[in-house]
Amino acid sequence: MNRFSLFHNPDGEALRVALSYTQGMVKFAHFATLILVAITASADEISDVEADVRCQEIAFSRSAENKNIESFRSFLDSDARFVGRSVDRGPDEITTAWEIFFAEEGPAIKWRPQFVEVLEDGMLALTRGPYRVISKDDDGKPVEHWGTFNSIWRKNVGGRWRVVFDAGSDAAKPPNEETKALLEQEEIC
Repeated sequence: MNRFSLFHNPDGEALRVALSYTQGMVKFAHFATLILVAITASADEISDVEADVRCQEIAFSRSAENKNIESFRSFLDSDARFVGRSVDRGPDEITTAWEIFFAEEGPAIKWRPQFVEVLEDGMLALTRGPYRVISKDDDGKPVEHWGTFNSIWRKNVGGRWRVVFDAGSDAAKPPNEETKALLEQEEIC
């Protein structure tokens, strides 16, 4: 039997094989479509989670900008660690270390996330971006100090994002206009 004889088979076997093949391809196409929809939905869900984390980071900064230490504390996980020249563990140590930013005449601090990354399971996220501290020199003139922060956020059992790790570093060079603009742009949160 040659390869063309299947099409001339009088009992219609070739037609059944062709139909079976076509039905299989249709099933595969439906399956592939479902996979694409799931991937797109998953990407959309991660995008929504990233937006949620971004807004949480901005609200966290606003708590410091508004000098509201209780609001600031509410963003801290009970097991949080802030790493700087030393390691502050837990909300009590962290808020004590940050009290200067909440004092009426203390320096002003503001930060915004430039990058937000969320793990696929949606339970852990990283935010990174610039921060600015404005203090006063001995003559009372404002002095700006710039750096970069990194925060790790964890979604708790109640579904709320809390900071578990935070660290910052001084800027290696003065900020460019894009970095400065990030701290001044209107927020959509």
